[in-house]
Amino acid sequence: MRSSNPVFSRRGFSRDNGFAGFGQQPQAGGPAAATQTQQGNPYAQGNPYAGGQQAAGTPYATNPYAQQDVQHGVPQAPSASRMTMDDVVLRTATTLGTLVVTAAIAWALLPVDDANISKSYGIAIGAGLVAMVLGLVQAFKRKASPALILTYAALEGVFLGVVSSVVDNRIASGAAMQAVLGTMAVFIGVLVAYKAGWIRVNRRFYGFVMAAAMGFLLLTAVNLLFMVFGGGDGLGFRSGGLGIAFGIVGILLGACFLALDFKQVEDGIAYGAPKEEAWLAAFGLTMTLVWIYMEFLRLIAIFSGND
Repeated sequence: MRSSNPVFSRRGFSRDNGFAGFGQQPQAGGPAAATQTQQGNPYAQGNPYAGGQQAAGTPYATNPYAQQDVQHGVPQAPSASRMTMDDVVLRTATTLGTLVVTAAIAWALLPVDDANISKSYGIAIGAGLVAMVLGLVQAFKRKASPALILTYAALEGVFLGVVSSVVDNRIASGAAMQAVLGTMAVFIGVLVAYKAGWIRVNRRFYGFVMAAAMGFLLLTAVNLLFMVFGGGDGLGFRSGGLGIAFGIVGILLGACFLALDFKQVEDGIAYGAPKEEAWLAAFGLTMTLVWIYMEFLRLIAIFSGND
């Protein structure tokens, strides 16, 4: 499994797990056109959701909902069972809404004053660890589990609520709202750039982003080890000028992951992905937005500390 998300390896619409590959477009004309496309495009592999045209190993190779597409002569799932943009928007709104509600509850009910901060931190870290485990479980499941995804969102919300409260109340007043606005700005900016064709998501883009993500995560892990065993700020990736540069790189990576997410959603809709795939799209978008929000929050805290 490959992932366009920096934290978890999740099943998406990527070329190496039997889903729509980067740089593909749905082909009219049936198998002949698909064959021509594969010869001229090294990333094309035909419609992975078509009942008789899947690549080997595709989870939908025996799609029970497949039927003949009259216009293109390609077997596909009935339109009622295919993923649409409305499905993705609704599932994403539900997942993010769950996260925001639990974050607000955690902010209100878990105080971060001197007397209670340790207890609140303990609850937040516990919720964050469980959310990470649930995210990994969903990432390796063959099918989306709405209950699992919403539980992940709820627990992630608890973690974010406490962390945001600490930064907002003890380090930089208004930091949480600034981070939210920054995250929204990145989302809208990447969406506009993607739809305008300024960002081209292809195999090279995918490889570059994933290599950069692996390096980023490796440095983060090494820094964490130095912090645990050496004390202080480890290698200095969480404070000062180096911390600011590291945070900016994190936000740029998050923007790249958004572009990959948009491409996966677009391919899934174009190729008639089953409706339940909308939950996976919501899951991936939520994790990417959480990543961007946390990087903004950390940057704001660093800037405040340098004042």
